[in-house]
Amino acid sequence: MPVRDDPWPDGAPCWVDCQVDDPAAARDFYAGLFGWQITELPPEAGGYMMVARDGHTIGGIGPAGPGGPPPGWVTYFATADVEDAVHEVTRAGGSVIAPPMDVFTAGRLAAVADPAGARFALWQPGDRPGADAWGEPGMWCWNELHTREYAAEQDFYATVFGWRFGEIGDGDTFIYSAFTAAGEDAACGGACDDAAMGLPAGTPSHWLTWFCVDDADEAARRTAELGGTVSVAPGDSPFGRMVVVTGACGELVGLIDPATTVGEPPVPPS
Repeated sequence: MPVRDDPWPDGAPCWVDCQVDDPAAARDFYAGLFGWQITELPPEAGGYMMVARDGHTIGGIGPAGPGGPPPGWVTYFATADVEDAVHEVTRAGGSVIAPPMDVFTAGRLAAVADPAGARFALWQPGDRPGADAWGEPGMWCWNELHTREYAAEQDFYATVFGWRFGEIGDGDTFIYSAFTAAGEDAACGGACDDAAMGLPAGTPSHWLTWFCVDDADEAARRTAELGGTVSVAPGDSPFGRMVVVTGACGELVGLIDPATTVGEPPVPPS
């Protein structure tokens, strides 16, 4: 199991949380789906809950802000200085949803959106560097940008975070790249051209969080049993058998069994 005790590299995904109108419904849904241990924080935390799996804190669940974006999973990217990162976001054409703020002594965060409207968060660590572990069943394992502004979005994130993109799609009906944080060797997320995939023109840009599961078909069945729906049916890929579901509060989430693969996964150029 990959475990991390020190701060994540700048620009790397470091935390995810589920921001919804009914956190209690989300808690019950994901506890049933993943076997999570979910702890509600004191009242001053505003209803936020910490999510753990196998003794490791891996993310959170909390209420969506009034008048904010639709319910969803939010990806947080690490930064050594959240004010500087916000400046880079706006200078590159992005926008600020919530300005930098302290989260007790855990760290500082800001909520932002890229030029195409995909929202994400910035995290400057204090007492909490981010997630303790990832990449195992019941834990998040990949963060994926979906957009119809593919090339422009790559330019934005390369400017803000210094990401390097390596194309691994077929260049035709599947245009996809993996990104690597500055100074790192391993890819930590991906970007998908939704226009090439044939998604409707009105599909908003968004970040999709993927979680590992032991069995994608069983996870799809459990999703329906727990009150969610299957949005993209289980299917095989070089990366594993995967399914995209909608949780109890209307949020999209990807589930993948990386042990079940078809063919060799493409490797992004270094």
